[in-house]
Amino acid sequence: MGQGTPGGLNRKNDADRKNDADKKEKKFEPSAPPSRVGRKQRKQKGPDAAARLPTVTPLSKCKLRLLKLERIKDYLLMEEEFVANQERLKPQEDRNEEDRSKVDDLRGTPMSVGTLEELIDENHAIVSSSVGPEYYVGILSFVDKDQLEPGCSILMHNKVLSVVGLLQDEVDPMVSVMKVEKAPLESYADIGGLDAQIQEIKEAVELPLTHPELYEDIGIKPPKGVILYGEPGTGKTLLAKAVANSTSATFLRVVGSELIQKYLGDGPKLVRELFRVADDLSPSIVFIDEIDAVGTKRYDAHSGGEREIQRTMLELLNQLDGFDSRGDVKVILATNRIESLDPALLRPGRIDRKIEFPLPDIKTRRRIFTIHTSRMTLADDVNLEEFVMTKDEFSGADIKAICTEAGLLALRERRMKVTHADFKKAKEKVMFKKKEGVPEGLYM
Repeated sequence: MGQGTPGGLNRKNDADRKNDADKKEKKFEPSAPPSRVGRKQRKQKGPDAAARLPTVTPLSKCKLRLLKLERIKDYLLMEEEFVANQERLKPQEDRNEEDRSKVDDLRGTPMSVGTLEELIDENHAIVSSSVGPEYYVGILSFVDKDQLEPGCSILMHNKVLSVVGLLQDEVDPMVSVMKVEKAPLESYADIGGLDAQIQEIKEAVELPLTHPELYEDIGIKPPKGVILYGEPGTGKTLLAKAVANSTSATFLRVVGSELIQKYLGDGPKLVRELFRVADDLSPSIVFIDEIDAVGTKRYDAHSGGEREIQRTMLELLNQLDGFDSRGDVKVILATNRIESLDPALLRPGRIDRKIEFPLPDIKTRRRIFTIHTSRMTLADDVNLEEFVMTKDEFSGADIKAICTEAGLLALRERRMKVTHADFKKAKEKVMFKKKEGVPEGLYM
């Protein structure tokens, strides 16, 4: 025990000496002076302040703060892009507003229809109208320039003739009217007689469209077209209606006088447009009635109108048998003055078949009377054979007129049946109108 105490005191004294030595080594250090004294320190300005990096202190919320700043940065970038787009689109909006004002000025103003001859660049073109020469004009910005092509129909300003629109329908409005949308009600059963004519037109028009392989097997080319000629009222147009009713091909009908236009070059252009539409809609049938309006024999013309009619006929000759093949397009012509037509129009190769429509014979008359009186209420004393066997020359239209007139006479007297006397009076009246004479006993 007595020996252990001095050792413990020595260890305690050693520890006290170490603590005293540490206290002697640590000197007093004054705190750092404040960064500013007096007034509030001003913020630094200039490029150095903008380039100065902030002090980064490792706090526990640094990641969240970084994400927040990134969101603020993205928002600021979007705002900067939006402002830049607005500044870039503002001139375009001004231009659009100017175009709208031009459109408002054009609205309600009559516009002329012309033809685009040539595109110079995106904003200029050469145009022409049917009433004047060609012009170098501008194209307004709201016109769809991708659809502009030489030869298309355009709308032009009435005064400055600049291009303000495009006619979407490439087909001439007159040609689109010629297309028969609704098939006629007349059929082959409504035609009295004319069996040989019906057979010929079926072989020349319908059979090549429905069974072209028959002509290939036999080694011949099908006829390109037919002409129907004969006295007025013998059923030429009626047969064309029956063809339109029985076939599923596109049927285009036009009167020869429609091909005669006012301005120079419009007639040939209409003929070209007619056959172009027929080729696009093939198989098709083109029926031109009263062809003698444009197909008369050529002679030395003394006026511009006569020369224009001859140019229209020459274009028709070219379309009937020109350099280009017509394909599945058949042509039916009709006239009652075939002797006045030009020989070039009637030659084989253009018109391969000439179908004559004579005045009806006794058998045909009986058939026509039967057709027109089938729905009429006839009295018992009616004897149609008296009118069938008459020596007067009746056409099919005359027989129809007699039946209609007889029905009107019965209707005038409030009778529901048509008598034989009505037919006799109707016959006298129709023959009077036809011969331009006074029937016997009319004014007695």
